[in-house]
Amino acid sequence: MKILMVCLGNICRSPLAEGILQDKVEKYHLKWLVDSAGTSNYHIGEPPHHLSQKVAVLNNIDISGQCGRQFKKEDIKNFDKIYVMDSENYTDVKRISKDFWNEKKVDLILNELYPGENRSVPDPWYGGEDGFHKVFDMLDQACEQIIAKYRE
Repeated sequence: MKILMVCLGNICRSPLAEGILQDKVEKYHLKWLVDSAGTSNYHIGEPPHHLSQKVAVLNNIDISGQCGRQFKKEDIKNFDKIYVMDSENYTDVKRISKDFWNEKKVDLILNELYPGENRSVPDPWYGGEDGFHKVFDMLDQACEQIIAKYRE
């Protein structure tokens, strides 16, 4: 299983989602590939936001080695499932994917918890640390559901 987590800048939400899912994959001894990307080119080559890193470490997950990258249309072919954080990310992934677009592979991550509701994971970029903790908790629950859904 190859799973890609996508947000706008690939420094707040998707790095947390990648780290959380990777941690669970390791705990369950699964042979999955987990990665993350952003739909924008704002933070290519940068590490995750310091508060994403802090909240991850407080939950015994290290995401400091991640490096921001931009989603590319080939990702739609290279991953089995792509989880986006909000509807804007969904639209951007569809636009970038062009003729490679496959709607069966792409979904909002919170649809794993609330099927068909298309709820967004809020971007904690403009808030304080508390927002990062809330995002972590949402993503942790969604990633647990992903494990339950796809684990063999």
